[in-house]
Amino acid sequence: MTAAPTVVAISGSLRDESTTQVALDHALDAAEDAGAETELIDLREWDLPLFDPDDRDRGEADELRRVVGAADAVLLGTPVYHGMVSSALKSAFDYLGRDEFEDTTVGLLATAGGGSYAPTLEHLRTGVRTVHGWTLPHEVGIRGASSAFDDAGAFVDPDLEARVRKLGQMATEYAVVDPRTG
Repeated sequence: MTAAPTVVAISGSLRDESTTQVALDHALDAAEDAGAETELIDLREWDLPLFDPDDRDRGEADELRRVVGAADAVLLGTPVYHGMVSSALKSAFDYLGRDEFEDTTVGLLATAGGGSYAPTLEHLRTGVRTVHGWTLPHEVGIRGASSAFDDAGAFVDPDLEARVRKLGQMATEYAVVDPRTG
């Protein structure tokens, strides 16, 4: 019997009422429903000082590399700040590299207060490609994220919910695909 794939999500939001984290929770629920074991890395709970290339082992960097390196698939979620990824996610990503991402399936999710998330997803794709990760062609951008969920954290729009769930399902399905051989 084949072991269940592991899907790890990294939430790049430090906000207490994080729509990024709520969306990632929905994606992870779908990954679990598809048979994956899941883990959420909430960067608010990690000791990861701003990345310093002269000291790559600060705080819990080794543990972050261990968890992400052991994952079969990774979901990267970020709020959109000025068209870019959050500094928290960028700094965490800088602690990681090819050892953690090479040939790993990566799903991307961006939550925008307004309407533009495309440049943020492109920045994430570029970063993942640089460390030889394999990004899923299905990505999720959420416009007007503050109104995308009700008070209980449920999606208001069932089509958006389906897109987020598809991200988690695809991360699970393609976690075991070797992008070099198909």
